[in-house]
Amino acid sequence: MSDLVLVLNAGSSSLKYQVVDPVAGSVATSGRRERIGEPGSPLTDHRAAFETVLDSLAAQGPDLRAEPPLAVGHRVVHGGARFTAPTVVDEEVVAAIRELEPLAPLHNPANLTGILIAREALPGVPQVAVFDTAFHATIPASASTYAVPREWRERHGVRRYGFHGTSHAHVSQRVSALMGRDDAAVVVLHLGNGASACAVLGGRSVETSMGLSPLEGLVMGTRSGDLDPATIGHICRCTGLSVEEVDHALQHDSGLEGLTGVNDFRTVQQRADAGDAVAAQAIAVMVHRLVKYVGAYAAVMGRLDAIAFTGGIGENAVRLRAVVLDALSLFGFELDAAANAGAVGGGSEHRITMAGSRVAGYVVPPGEELEIARQCMQVIQEVRRDRPA
Repeated sequence: MSDLVLVLNAGSSSLKYQVVDPVAGSVATSGRRERIGEPGSPLTDHRAAFETVLDSLAAQGPDLRAEPPLAVGHRVVHGGARFTAPTVVDEEVVAAIRELEPLAPLHNPANLTGILIAREALPGVPQVAVFDTAFHATIPASASTYAVPREWRERHGVRRYGFHGTSHAHVSQRVSALMGRDDAAVVVLHLGNGASACAVLGGRSVETSMGLSPLEGLVMGTRSGDLDPATIGHICRCTGLSVEEVDHALQHDSGLEGLTGVNDFRTVQQRADAGDAVAAQAIAVMVHRLVKYVGAYAAVMGRLDAIAFTGGIGENAVRLRAVVLDALSLFGFELDAAANAGAVGGGSEHRITMAGSRVAGYVVPPGEELEIARQCMQVIQEVRRDRPA
């Protein structure tokens, strides 16, 4: 058995993978399979897709059939209140993930499929579930509790869970290391097609923008983020749409898509640069929401030492970062324009504020696969230590 970890992220019609050395922090290989189960696709299901992954690895290395990995780490979106740490999968865990499907009906079933096919194809290799929600288990009850009827909270699990946990954990850890302090008050902005903010104080999540589901919070590619809950009843009454249809619209037809007709921030920025007032207004709405969350989280933590941008938009949208930090200038941000302009993709970490800036600004890759691999290694080592000699 090798010291490598195979990290899988199974979607409804996709399978992303990386083979990671968690000690060295390096990626041996990575790839993805798409259009799984779609008409005309040679990949009839996830099992067939995973077999092609193992075949490719056998041909190009590392051959995981010949030398099995230390573990297979799986991203599982929703762990509910039960799973607050990486967990070795057994039949009880499989059943629990199934029970949580109503909280993440688009994600957990596919995540579980990835676990089952990997367990079948690599028998004897520990399967470890790493939950998006786990990092946010430290959020206090005052922040995670919704003011809704008790039955909703106690019987149906209605509360704030938060997501993008592996990204927020990795990025906040890297910012603390870059600053050389473990007590930092950091706001991490994970900005991609899905987007969330997280307040991290001394390495612990204390607030985050996503809630019961990934719909709450920031303006996203196709998700609305925050809105008055009465909107749902109002639209149902006015249009005759069902609750399910309104929910679909909030998930898939809102956000940048609803504001501009496209969900790709790059296209929206290009249109704004060309003088499109609708696109410019959409960016203004997005920035306002970001600034509001950062200000609120600074108040929650009692101070603000750093802000970190991550995710596809966070790592590449030079102008957006500059506008956000300018709007937050009351905190003492002093943008290093040259450093900010040079911080574009590439998977590198960058400081984008001046050395004398009272609050630091960083661009840090999300490192989700590496974080999953490291958590897998940690839980496997703990299991081995607990075994009787």
